Amino acid sequence: MAVRSKKNPKITTKDRNGRQNGFLIPVFNVHEKFVAAAQHPQQVYVTVVAPGASKGPHLHLKRWGMFTCIKGNVKIVARAAQGYEEHFSGERYEFATIQLPAGVPAALVNVGSEDAYVLNMPAPAWQASDQDEHPASFPDYDLP
Repeated sequence: MAVRSKKNPKITTKDRNGRQNGFLIPVFNVHEKFVAAAQHPQQVYVTVVAPGASKGPHLHLKRWGMFTCIKGNVKIVARAAQGYEEHFSGERYEFATIQLPAGVPAALVNVGSEDAYVLNMPAPAWQASDQDEHPASFPDYDLP
């Protein structure tokens, strides 16, 4: 399994008078070559995970996932042949981007006390005619 992770810097932004007015987090840039061209995002959406809740496990046989938690904190649990891998993203984890290959079942778990907002940037994009949703379970992993 080749789950990949990269940290994303939080960059302070300033107005034209030099006053701090927020920040930005560069999540994806084709020039970084973090993902192969075939896995460049083809769709971007936000999924929200409630505190103490999980989404999944999900299994996509064609679709690669690329997740970045932009508010709150999540654990991404991936099932591999040798066991489970845990990857983290969010405010406490340098807004890491986690790339999940097709064929790897995974779950998103909110590890905080507030809603977690997660960007999902899959490839290929979801379409009604090809759901690519397959049964997955983590019988020996305690998901909320």
